[in-house]
Amino acid sequence: MASSRDRARKLAREKLDRQLARRAGKQRRRRQIQAGLGAALALVLIVGGVAWLGGAFDSDEPVDTTATDQCAWTPQNTGSNPELKDVGQPPKSGLPTTGTRPMTITTDKGEPIVVGLDLANATCSAASLSYLASKQFYDNTTCHEITAEGAIRCGDPSGTGQGGPSYTVYDENMPVAPAPAPSASPGTAAKPAAPLYPKGTVALIGNPPGANGSQFLIFYKDFTPKAEPQYPIVGTVTGGMATVTKLSKIPTVANSAGDKVTPKDKITVQSITVGEPSAEPAAVPSAAPSASPQS
Repeated sequence: MASSRDRARKLAREKLDRQLARRAGKQRRRRQIQAGLGAALALVLIVGGVAWLGGAFDSDEPVDTTATDQCAWTPQNTGSNPELKDVGQPPKSGLPTTGTRPMTITTDKGEPIVVGLDLANATCSAASLSYLASKQFYDNTTCHEITAEGAIRCGDPSGTGQGGPSYTVYDENMPVAPAPAPSASPGTAAKPAAPLYPKGTVALIGNPPGANGSQFLIFYKDFTPKAEPQYPIVGTVTGGMATVTKLSKIPTVANSAGDKVTPKDKITVQSITVGEPSAEPAAVPSAAPSASPQS
């Protein structure tokens, strides 16, 4: 039978073993916590380093490179239409937006025709015509139609109505038909509405409508369409209207579609040039734009 001293020694040893076990458990937990904290800190440092390299902590505000674009040019497939001519695209920004620019159309039929391009209401359309003129796009082309609507149609190097540059521009400054006037009182004649395209108006013509390229119309008489307008106004004739009238009197013959619109006497555009912007306002009253830029 064990003595009381042996039992005391045994109890003391068991107590010490329990203390050592608890101490070892605490140390294991401490090491686990420290390891977890170290891994978390390493992850934070890695993520922070990647973000720093990516510029997440830069103090400058991010720059929106599209914010200054004024115009959008829609590319066209020259492979599907051989009549298109690739001369690049005009700038999208830095374009004048006030006053007018003189566009001079020199033909073989009299004094040059001068057009005041409306920079305020047809910024992109005017920029497109200016760009194409700078590329000699119009040199030695023809005005291939005298339309039944009362306009000279020019600007197609192919002379077919299918030609143009390798991009298009959306409609700007589309005229809007006025609301119907109230009924006149008995015995009073109703006042005629102003034409949507007054004589001397210059407008783009798209193929299809809304996809405008290089072609334009010079109206030699007032015109108001019965349906919705399709020609966005880009300017007005400020000089050489006598030449426009002279061109309008050229007899016409049927084209390949059977429409009697082709001038019997060929109208050659020798050159088109565009001068510097002027503070002069547009002569033709502007119309509300009908579309916004497309990407």
